[in-house]
Amino acid sequence: MKSKSLLVLAMISLLLVVLTACGNTEDSEESGNEEASSKTEQNTSEKGNSASENETTEVMVDGSSTVFPIMEAVAEEYQKENPDARVNIGTSGSGGGFEKFAAGETHISNASRPIKNEEKAALEEAGIDYTEFEIALDGLSIVVNKENDWVDQLTVEELNKMWSADGDVTTWADVREGWPEEEIQFYSPGADSGTFDYFSEVVFGEESDIRQDASLSEDDNVLVQGVTGSKNGISYFGYAYYAENKDQLKAVPIVNDSGEAVTPNQETVQSGEYNPFARPLFIYVKHSALENVSVYNFTKYALENAGAMAESVGYVAKPESAYEEALNKLDEIAGK
Repeated sequence: MKSKSLLVLAMISLLLVVLTACGNTEDSEESGNEEASSKTEQNTSEKGNSASENETTEVMVDGSSTVFPIMEAVAEEYQKENPDARVNIGTSGSGGGFEKFAAGETHISNASRPIKNEEKAALEEAGIDYTEFEIALDGLSIVVNKENDWVDQLTVEELNKMWSADGDVTTWADVREGWPEEEIQFYSPGADSGTFDYFSEVVFGEESDIRQDASLSEDDNVLVQGVTGSKNGISYFGYAYYAENKDQLKAVPIVNDSGEAVTPNQETVQSGEYNPFARPLFIYVKHSALENVSVYNFTKYALENAGAMAESVGYVAKPESAYEEALNKLDEIAGK
């Protein structure tokens, strides 16, 4: 009897040992699985943080509202040919676009004027290498309301007198004798706009600032609405916005360096006759972003089609050889 009891106790002890071992194994496996899972999630997260630029399928573009119509047209055609592609284009102005570019928020920055030294310094500090590409030409247009039948031309000196914060112009009669004594309504691109910078450089140099009573907007369509809604309105913006609204606006002929009053159009911009307001338009491309197939493909498509798209929205294409040179430069940067 005693032997049987000892045998039962031995079997129970053995069973407990086996069960305990199994439990430890399961706990160890679960712990190991959880640890492995945790490491996988951590690695994935770290990989996403370090390689998100190279893995994203969305191309991020921002900057000049003047360049926007070209890049919008490029993006629309590109996405038609590549239904899975995603291109996001913002209009923060040339200056605002460079800020986002330096912050690493965009792959491409649109600009209606060359990059400034302080913007170059910000990109250098951020460790961002980039290349500038000229994609088209523009004739910055000074426009008035269609019903304005007295402004036949303007000189740069008159523009300075009208727009300068130091000037004393209130009515059209203050600009030129014989013009009506009606108060002028001024509409200007905002301070982040490359068009604002370009206009200010040409008209003011470093001598003055723009008048304080001008209505400012980064949206060129708002400026268009301002002038079309006011017989005494005046503004300035890229030629494409004038061309799209020429039924309601009048482009003012500007006296050039030869003393001739010239109206902006594709011929006068291309020839340089429309000076000093004919200017190049740019995109700036981040070198490291070109490792991303989506960014490279879109940039290549943009350079291949920028001329045609520029013409379609009212700007002026550069010579075909310029785009070929740009494409070769792109492939050199991308290591193609």
